[in-house]
Amino acid sequence: MSKEERSKIDVIGVQKCPECGSSRLMRDYETAEIVCMACGYVMDTKIADQGPEWRAFDEEQREKRARAGAPLTFTIHDKGLSTMIDWHDKDIYGKKITSDQRAQIYRLRKWQRRIRVSDATERNLAFALSEITKIANNLSLPKNIFETASVIYRRAVKERLIRGRSIQGISAAAVYIACRQCGIVRTLDEIASASNLNRKEIGRSYRFLVKELGFFIPPTKPTQYVSKFSNQLTMQGKVEEIASKILKAARELKLTSGRGPTGIAAAASYIASVLVGERKTQREIAEIAQVTEVTIRNRYKELVDHLLFIMSL
Repeated sequence: MSKEERSKIDVIGVQKCPECGSSRLMRDYETAEIVCMACGYVMDTKIADQGPEWRAFDEEQREKRARAGAPLTFTIHDKGLSTMIDWHDKDIYGKKITSDQRAQIYRLRKWQRRIRVSDATERNLAFALSEITKIANNLSLPKNIFETASVIYRRAVKERLIRGRSIQGISAAAVYIACRQCGIVRTLDEIASASNLNRKEIGRSYRFLVKELGFFIPPTKPTQYVSKFSNQLTMQGKVEEIASKILKAARELKLTSGRGPTGIAAAASYIASVLVGERKTQREIAEIAQVTEVTIRNRYKELVDHLLFIMSL
C-alpha cells in the first residue's frame, strides 16, 4: 500500500487495519504514526498533531494558555468578533493605569462602543437581537431558540423585509417561528405577553415572514402539549405516559383530524389523571390549556366513546 493510499485511509476515517481487520488502532504522536495494536502494521506516518502546542495540567493553566476566543454566535450583531476594552483600569501586566492615561482610556472605551455599531443595519440588528434575547429569557427558552430566531431575523434583514414594519413585531414573530421549527410549544398569547405586544401584530408579522421567506412550519401535535400540561399541573409521570398512549390511539382512529391540539391534549390529560387517581378538575386543566371547559368536555366524550373507556367519576 502506497503512502498516498494510507493518507487517504486516515483522512476518510477508516477504523480498521487493512492487514488484520482489527479496530484497535493507536495514534503515536511521539513517532507521528498510526499503528495497529493487534499486528503492529503502521498505517500512516508523519501525521500532524491538531492540538495546541502547549500543555496544561489543570483548568487554571488551560484558561491562561488558551488563545481562542468565544465561539461565533448569531445572537450578537457582530457575531461576537469585536473586541472590548475592559472596564478595569489596569494594563496587560495588571499594573494600575496612571491618572494621565485614565482620560485617554475613557475616550478609547467611548469610541470603541460607538464603532461597534457603525451603520443603520447594525443598529437595527443590535436592537432586534436584544429584543429576541429578552423574549427568549422571559419564556425560559433554550439556547438553540436564541440562535434560530437570530438567523431568521438576519435573513429578513438581508431580504429587506423589515422596512416599514415594527422591529419588536418581527423579533417576536422570529421567536415564534423558531419555537415551531424546533418543536418547543409556545403559543402566540405567551409570546405576546413576554414581548408586551398585541397578539394580532405578532400573528400578522408571523404570516408575512412565513410567506416571504418560504418557511415550512410543521403543525403542532397534541403530544407536544401533554408534557407541558403535566408539568404545569404537577402531575405524575404516569399521567403523561397514559395521556400520550391515549393520543396515539386517537391518532390511529383519525380522532385528531380537524381538532385543536390543545383541546384534545387537555382532554387526554384529564382522562389520564382520572385513570391514575390524581384527579384534576376540568376548570384547572382549561385554565392551563387556555381552552374552554366545553371544549374539554366535547373532546373527552369523543375519546371515551371511541376508545371505549369506562370512567367512574
